[in-house]
Amino acid sequence: MAIPRPTTSQFEAFTTNMAYARKMVDAGRYLAPFQPATVDVDDFYRAAWVQAVAAIDHWFHEELYRRVADLAAKDSPDMPQRLRNYEIPLHRVEAVRRGDIELAEAVVEHVREKWANASLQNPGKISEALKMVTDANIWQGAAKQISAWHGNRTTYTEKTLKSQYVAITDRRNRIAHDADLIDGDLKQRRPITEHDVTDAINWIDRIALAVASVLDTGE
Repeated sequence: MAIPRPTTSQFEAFTTNMAYARKMVDAGRYLAPFQPATVDVDDFYRAAWVQAVAAIDHWFHEELYRRVADLAAKDSPDMPQRLRNYEIPLHRVEAVRRGDIELAEAVVEHVREKWANASLQNPGKISEALKMVTDANIWQGAAKQISAWHGNRTTYTEKTLKSQYVAITDRRNRIAHDADLIDGDLKQRRPITEHDVTDAINWIDRIALAVASVLDTGE
């Protein structure tokens, strides 16, 4: 079943970044039969894994800023409670009062200042950030949506989906911070296959689509 993809520039950037990850997997697969002595083909798979996690991390940030801007500009009664009660520094309030900046811009600037350097690779942090733009339970809703896309043949829950995401980001961190070395070993790295990384990439894509659906529908 073809899942509709959001047409926002933020999601299109995510799709482009995911395509880079898939091209790295392709490069590894093409080189694997030749077993070049000077290249560890598995490193293409590791690079693809890191790229895919970076893609969704970047999308979470950009989607947060986009939706905060839209909601703040509308001043809708349906605005999420956390955004309605959001406090911004007095110097930004004064800038709005003077007409130097629109209120929505001031709010987005402050949100960006808070979240720009935060890693959105932990389910709890992601929930905390997106509470600014939705009152929905992001992970529960995403799990329900993914189950529906699978015809409910497999039922995912908030807990199982979070575990799936954590497993992917944990492996990314081992690659990025520990050179993917086996614990206690300074030479031997964890095995990785084309199937492993392709599955991780597909899961990241699926999770982003499901979260986008929850953000759009509020459920």
